[in-house]
Amino acid sequence: MIKINENYLKLTSSYLFAEIAKRVAAFQRQNPDKEIIRLGIGDVTRPLPIACVAAFRRGVEEMGEAGNFRGYGPEQGYGFLREQIAKNDFQSRGADVASDEIFVSDGAKCDTGNIQELFADDIVVAVPDPVYPVYVDTNVMAGRTGAAAGGRYGGLVYLEGNTANGFVPGPPDKRVDLVYLCYPNNPTGATATKEQLKAWVDYARAEKALILFDAAYEAFISDPSIPHSIYEIEGARDVAIEFRSFSKTAGFTGTRCAFTVVPKSCMAYSADGAAHAIHGLWNRRHTTKFNGVSYPVQRAAEAIYHGEGPTQVREIIRYYMANARKIKEKMTSLGYSCTGGVNAPYIWIECKSDSWKFFDMLLNEAGVVCTPGAGFGKCGEGFIRISAFNSPENVDKALLRIEQAVK
Repeated sequence: MIKINENYLKLTSSYLFAEIAKRVAAFQRQNPDKEIIRLGIGDVTRPLPIACVAAFRRGVEEMGEAGNFRGYGPEQGYGFLREQIAKNDFQSRGADVASDEIFVSDGAKCDTGNIQELFADDIVVAVPDPVYPVYVDTNVMAGRTGAAAGGRYGGLVYLEGNTANGFVPGPPDKRVDLVYLCYPNNPTGATATKEQLKAWVDYARAEKALILFDAAYEAFISDPSIPHSIYEIEGARDVAIEFRSFSKTAGFTGTRCAFTVVPKSCMAYSADGAAHAIHGLWNRRHTTKFNGVSYPVQRAAEAIYHGEGPTQVREIIRYYMANARKIKEKMTSLGYSCTGGVNAPYIWIECKSDSWKFFDMLLNEAGVVCTPGAGFGKCGEGFIRISAFNSPENVDKALLRIEQAVK
């Protein structure tokens, strides 16, 4: 008799964004002529930068030439891309990251979900609340939690974010082994200062803990005092793994390309207390379960680092951040308290009611899709997330509809 992994039965309801899609589909069936404006899921709307398209095309053409054809590539990523990443994203900011510490992948979502496979089942895991659901759900699937009760899973340590701490919780007063941090934060749009990240690095070093640092939205940071990478903090190389993505940076949501940084000095420990380099463990997992990102896609990603690529990417970021400012200003003028929207493409809005009810109200009364905060955790109740990933015209239209609906 084939048996299931019964940890999957602990998962509460459906995946957040699948539930949103289900509700939107039901609304569309009932209202086939009503236009829907999507400001919920963080999917981009701008096309790929021209430089990336040109590089992508050249890569495809090379694959059609006998002299330039490539079969299986290196699972860790081609050197030409890893070297550009190391130089431009880290070394230029004084962060000590080498190209062979970078693993190219098809998405930060995949990597943040898969990395937990390297660690023991009985570790103590700390997650922010509100939180990107993948962090929690993958640990539930792995059996590191108890059953859900009262909106939370037994066995997890929840780091509560709220308006009082600016949705940037500090280290707990108890020992944890694995910590998930995300800045700029999804869903709240909050950012962490160097001092706040240093407190986490110091904690991890003292406890021999590991930080999983999701920096998928770092390209949206405009404040020069806000760190783009945790490796800008002294000592972070020994206790942190960082995840990055080209999805929001350059519109690769449908093209799929990201990377994870695993410093060679970053250690985890076996039951006998012996230290083991996580770099080697991740490399073993990566080469066993992943076959690499295609050559043309990696050429397209490389193009954001030279020529016209950097300028074109900055223009895309400015485009979305103009939307973010507009959303935040309007919602603030309507009397709602907001976080984010300055160094992040998300605006976290205190909706003063049940978040799913507010979601349904905006969908049914305004035809606007947001994301209910309750889907991100217990501390997300009473909030919604609005995304800046749409056109200025649609944002203007959506804000007018929202204003009419809430009034």
